Amino acid sequence: MITRSVLDFLTQLTKNNNREWFTENKAAFQVEEQKAKTFFHEINTELQKQDSIESVQVYRIYRDVRFSKDKSPYKKYLSAWYSRTKPFYRGSYYLHLEPGNSFVEGGFWAPNSEDLKRIRKEFELDDAEIRQIMAAPGFKKCFGTMEGEELKTAPKDFDRAHSAIDLIRKKQFLVVRRFTDDEVLDKNFKNEVLATFTAMRPFFDYMSDVLTTNLNGESNIE
Repeated sequence: MITRSVLDFLTQLTKNNNREWFTENKAAFQVEEQKAKTFFHEINTELQKQDSIESVQVYRIYRDVRFSKDKSPYKKYLSAWYSRTKPFYRGSYYLHLEPGNSFVEGGFWAPNSEDLKRIRKEFELDDAEIRQIMAAPGFKKCFGTMEGEELKTAPKDFDRAHSAIDLIRKKQFLVVRRFTDDEVLDKNFKNEVLATFTAMRPFFDYMSDVLTTNLNGESNIE
């Protein structure tokens, strides 16, 4: 379980985001961080039983402020990223713990130009399957809809009047489920995280199929 003390420490860190306070409280942070790390790795162990995970990255608390206007040295959250095994299994899972802003997210954050064009071409050719996935009760209950940054108009070489333009103009393809603090602290939170990851699978499997084939359905993996 994630304990109240983990969220409480992050709340205090948000209010005291400076090196002096953090140095004085580093020992306490390490205790709470270890609890979160244990939770993240337990999620990975269970996730490996239902999917093919190539790597897990537990992010450090320190921010890279070199190119940021916000010079706060520390993140106000703890998080982990689970990457599926390429090239056959595409997409990644993300778990974010933050007081008042915890969520599970998955999908395709920054597809390269080749993948982005392939996805858009698939939507242009036939958007029925992805819409069926998005309309499924389990998907709608967990995520509502597909999120992500998008263009204001049609990308180059695509018809702005196309019936799937709402999907074609996306630059990211993400699904998100948000949790209250009480839900994070509940004894069933781990099960809910894993159930949410499972609910992503039809979406991931569809996108994996798209990204490993051409428009004729032929494999592009050598």
